[in-house]
Amino acid sequence: MELISPTYIAKEWVQAVEDYVLFSVQALANLFRKPFYFADMVQQADFIGVGSLPIVVLTGFFTGAVLAVQASNTLERFGSISMVGQLVSLSMVRELGPVLTSLMVAGRNSSGMASELGSMVVTEQIDAMRALGTDPMKKLVTPRLVATVFMLFFLTIIADLVGLVGGLFIAKVLLRLDAHQYWSTAWQVLVFQDVFMGLIKPLLFGFIIATIGCFYGVNARGGTQGVGRATTQAVVAASVLILAFDLFITRFLMIVFVMH
Repeated sequence: MELISPTYIAKEWVQAVEDYVLFSVQALANLFRKPFYFADMVQQADFIGVGSLPIVVLTGFFTGAVLAVQASNTLERFGSISMVGQLVSLSMVRELGPVLTSLMVAGRNSSGMASELGSMVVTEQIDAMRALGTDPMKKLVTPRLVATVFMLFFLTIIADLVGLVGGLFIAKVLLRLDAHQYWSTAWQVLVFQDVFMGLIKPLLFGFIIATIGCFYGVNARGGTQGVGRATTQAVVAASVLILAFDLFITRFLMIVFVMH
């Protein structure tokens, strides 16, 4: 096994971060330049949003159900079993809804973007686009970015709602709680800060998913093996960044709301 200097590895990481930042800035700048390729955006929105709907619904439902089961076990000790709806609601809307939805979409679509664009790179289709005068960033990356951010926002809302339904299923069937009481407590506990925090995250997470997937795709090298590596790296990088940024966003928003 070849030994590599830690300094060389550090330089590679710094270079990769710099390239990714420049790539992301260029993708954002393309939003304000013509042509806009609306047809591509709609096609990607259908693939990313509608295609991800089944896995998002299943994830949301079972997450809400597990939350209700775990919460009931703890709340029962304090005689507060009726607060299950509040706990499921807060947990889903603030954290688990956006994070788990983003991780599911990242696993499905970051890998798809990386493999699709990587295949176009190794078969020289992107070079052909440049030769014909088409900007690959504008044609391939920006529609995926817009579609991912737009659709992830609504997928998160659906996951939150389905998660509450999953919690209701457990509350009604296993815990014998009143459905009206469950829903009323679940809605009443939510305040503006909770909803805002839960809906601002998918916008950033969608940006991460799309830019990471496309970045690793257009930088794939080394034939089919390189495409496979890019696909794996895209999913890992997107998942780690989602979890890391979730911590920073949550902390930042908590500070902002406390100041106000």
